Amino acid sequence: MKSIAIINGPNLNLIGIREPEVYGNGSLDQFLKLLPQKFPSVSISFFQSNIEGELIDFLHGCIGQNEGIILNAGGYTHTSIALADAISAIAIPTIEVHISNVLAREDYRKTSFIASKCVGSISGLGLWGYELAIEYFLKQNKESF
Repeated sequence: MKSIAIINGPNLNLIGIREPEVYGNGSLDQFLKLLPQKFPSVSISFFQSNIEGELIDFLHGCIGQNEGIILNAGGYTHTSIALADAISAIAIPTIEVHISNVLAREDYRKTSFIASKCVGSISGLGLWGYELAIEYFLKQNKESF
């Protein structure tokens, strides 16, 4: 069975409320609940935390459980070497996703400590970025996934 973990970091639980001009009006939870219907052949698990250590623990727990990870680390993208180390340590293909175009925002958001540990990055395409990441795993890893 194909299995993907979607992991969201700090403040992403407020999507739909937080800065709708940047992140949109739709709830992230509502959107994510639609993904298993769109991709019935994939087992999708979801996790969100505002706490860096919990994100790292969840990544570690993906070993032997998930064949792919979609990670929106939120603000930790720009600050957490520990998350980057966790991605390296677990050796599970990971795609970095950002709802907003981080390169069009504040300068500090242009640095990603996790990007070099990921197989790719999707930024600025709204919630659709999560779907594109699943599509990547399904198409790119068709033989081994």
